[in-house]
Amino acid sequence: MTNTTELLTRGAELFPGEVVTTAHVRHLDLPLQAGRLALITLDNGFDHTKPTTFGPGSLLKLNEALDQVTAEAAEGTIVGAAITGKPFIFAVGADLKGVELLKEHADALAIGKGGHDVFQRIATLPVPTFAFYNGAAMGGGVEVGLHCDYRTVSAGVPAFSLPEVFLGLVPGWGGCTILPNLVGAGKAVKVIVENSMNQNKQLKGKDVFELGIADAIFEPADFLEQSLLWAAKVVKGDVVVEREAIDRGKAWDDAVLWGRMVADAKVHGAAPAAYRALDIIAAAKDFDLADKASLQAGFDAEDAALADLIMSGELRSGIYAFNLVQRRAKRPVGAPDKSLARPVTKVGVVGAGLMASQLALLFARRLEVPVVLTDIDQARVDKGVGYVHAEIDKLLGKGRIGQDKANRLKGLVSGSLDKAAAFGDADFVIEAVFEEMGVKQAVFADLENVVSPTCVLATNTSSLSVTEMASKLKHPERVVGFHFFNPVAILPLLEIVRGDSTDDASLATAFAVSKKLKKTSVLCKDRPAFVVNRILTRFMGEIQGIIDEGTPIADVEKAVEPLGLPMSPIVLLELVGPAIALHVSETLHGAFPERFTVSENLAKVVKAGKRGFYTWTDGQQVLDPEVLELLTFGDSVLTGEQVRARALEAVAQEIGLMLEEGVVAEAQDIDLCMITGAGWPFHLGGITPYLDREGVSERVNGKAFLAPGVASVPA
Repeated sequence: MTNTTELLTRGAELFPGEVVTTAHVRHLDLPLQAGRLALITLDNGFDHTKPTTFGPGSLLKLNEALDQVTAEAAEGTIVGAAITGKPFIFAVGADLKGVELLKEHADALAIGKGGHDVFQRIATLPVPTFAFYNGAAMGGGVEVGLHCDYRTVSAGVPAFSLPEVFLGLVPGWGGCTILPNLVGAGKAVKVIVENSMNQNKQLKGKDVFELGIADAIFEPADFLEQSLLWAAKVVKGDVVVEREAIDRGKAWDDAVLWGRMVADAKVHGAAPAAYRALDIIAAAKDFDLADKASLQAGFDAEDAALADLIMSGELRSGIYAFNLVQRRAKRPVGAPDKSLARPVTKVGVVGAGLMASQLALLFARRLEVPVVLTDIDQARVDKGVGYVHAEIDKLLGKGRIGQDKANRLKGLVSGSLDKAAAFGDADFVIEAVFEEMGVKQAVFADLENVVSPTCVLATNTSSLSVTEMASKLKHPERVVGFHFFNPVAILPLLEIVRGDSTDDASLATAFAVSKKLKKTSVLCKDRPAFVVNRILTRFMGEIQGIIDEGTPIADVEKAVEPLGLPMSPIVLLELVGPAIALHVSETLHGAFPERFTVSENLAKVVKAGKRGFYTWTDGQQVLDPEVLELLTFGDSVLTGEQVRARALEAVAQEIGLMLEEGVVAEAQDIDLCMITGAGWPFHLGGITPYLDREGVSERVNGKAFLAPGVASVPA
C-alpha cells in the first residue's frame, strides 16, 4: 500500500489544517460465541457539533487501522470487522476545506484515488465486514459503509445522504458504482441525483432500511448491542441476507433517463455534476460487485469525474455557497453585541392577513411566547387566529408535534381589536399591513401610544424606507426592518434593516429574535428594496423590457435557462404576484428612474386583475390568451445570448452600485441573500461568482466581485 500512503501523505501536506479523524480499533467478543470482532470507531475527538470528516490525514489513519485488521484477519484472530462512529455521528464525508485548497488536477485525482484505495481494502478483507450506521452519514461516510458486506442502521439516524451533486461533485468513493448495483438504478438515482437536487433532501434511518441500503434496522437505545448480535448471527450463518435481484434491463435505462430529466428541469444542463454521476451509473449497468475489473472501471470513472469537477468553477462556487449558508449565516456581519438584546416575552402582530398569520405561527412555534394579532375588524382577527390554529392542527395530524404541544401553541395565539390591551406588555411588535408609507406610519404612530418604552417596533416592508417610516415618531430609534420572504416557513432569509436612527439595543434584539426563529439574518442598510427585491426587480425589469420590446416570451424564458434558476422569470412573477412586482418596480423607479422602469404591459396585467401570464389548459401551462390580448409589443427581437447578456449586465451593475452604497458589508452577503431568500442556485454560488466566472463583472464594473480563490480555483 506504499502508493496509497504516498498519495495521502502528499494530500495531508497540502491540507495542514485538517481536523484528523482517528480510526480506533478495539476487539469485542461477539454474542453467541461467534468469535472476536475488530470494531473500528471513527472519531475526530470532538462532540457531535463538529462532525467527523475524511481528509487525507483521516484516510491515512483509517489505512493504518486496516493494516492492523488485515493482519489479524490473515492470522485468524478475528472472525469479522465492523465500522461505526462516535455518538450521533457516523461520518459526514470528505472535508470540503481541504478540497478548496487543491490547485492541481493531479492532486484532485490523488484524493479520489486515495479514498478508493483505502475503502477497497475493507471490501477485500477475508472476513465478513459490517457498517453500523449509528448516526448522521453523508457522502464518504455513506460510501465507506457501501464497501462493507453488510450494513445496519439506527432508527434514530436523522440525516443520511449522498449530497455531492448538490455541491457540484459526484459520489466519488464508490457511491455511483456500488449503490446502483446494491439497490438498483432507480433507487440510486433517487438518492444520488433527485434527493441531492431537491435542496439536499436527507433520508432517515427508516428510509435507509426500506431502500435496501441497510440490511437491518435497530432502535438507537441499544443499537450497537443489537448490531453486534445480528452480526454474530450472520457470522454463524443463522442469518442469511437476501437482497432483491437488480433489474439490469429497461428499468436501469429508464432510471438514468429519469435522472437526466430531473437534472434538466433543475439546471437545464448548466451544471455538470448530475450528468457526470448519471454517466457513471449508466456505465455501471453491467458491473458485477464480485468482479474486481468492472468495479475498478467504475472507480476510475469516479476518480476522473471527481478530479474534473474539483477543478471546475461550479464546484468552487458550490463550496463557497455551502460555506456561506453553514458559517457566515451563523455569524451575521455587523450585528451588534448580543448582550445588548432585550428579552422578548410577548409578541404583537399588526394585521391578520395571510402574511401576518404566517408570522404569528412562526413566532409562536419558535419563541413559545404569547402572540397577539390585531386588525381593523373582528372577522379579520378571527380568520387570522383560525388560520394559525388550523396550521397547528395540521402539524399535529402529521405527527410533527404532540397533542400537549398543539394545545399549548394554540393557547399562545390570540386576537384582539384593542391595541392597548394587546400590545401594552409586548416586547416586540411587527406590522404586516398594506405596503404603503402613509398606512405604515399611521400604524406606528398608534403603536407608540400604547407600547412600553423599550418595545421594538418592526416592519415587514419589502421595499419602503424604514427611516421614513420611523421619522414622525418620538422614539424612531426602536424601529427596525424585519423583512421575511414568502413562504415564511420555508425560505430562511430575514433581511434586518437598520434605519438612520435605529439603536444598537433594538437591532441586537431583532437579531436575537431572528436566531430563535432559526432564520438566516443579513444586516442591510436602509436603501430602497434592500437586497433581494432590488436585484430581482432589476433582473425582472430587464426581462420584462426585452419582452415588451418584441422578443417572444418563450424565447426569453429559454435564454435564461442556462442559469439553472429555480423557476423561470415569468413563473417567478406569478409567484410574487404582478401587483407586488409592479409596486416594487414603481418604488425603485422613484428612487432610481435611470435604471428601473415600470412596464406598461405589467400595469395592464395588474389592472385586469390577472395573476400572471400563464394559464393551465388540459394539464399544460400555456400563455393566457386573455393576457396576450392586453399586451403591446415592439419589433426588436434579441438572440438568446443577447437576452442573457443584457439581464446579467444589469444585475452586475446593480450589485456593484449596492456595494458602493454599503447596502451590505460584502459581496458574500449579496450571495447569502440570493441563495436563502430567492433560491438562487448553489452551483452559481448565489450570483457574484457566476458573474465573475462569465466575465460580466469585469465587463460592467472593471473588476471582479470576489478575490481569486474565494469561489474559484486558486491560482
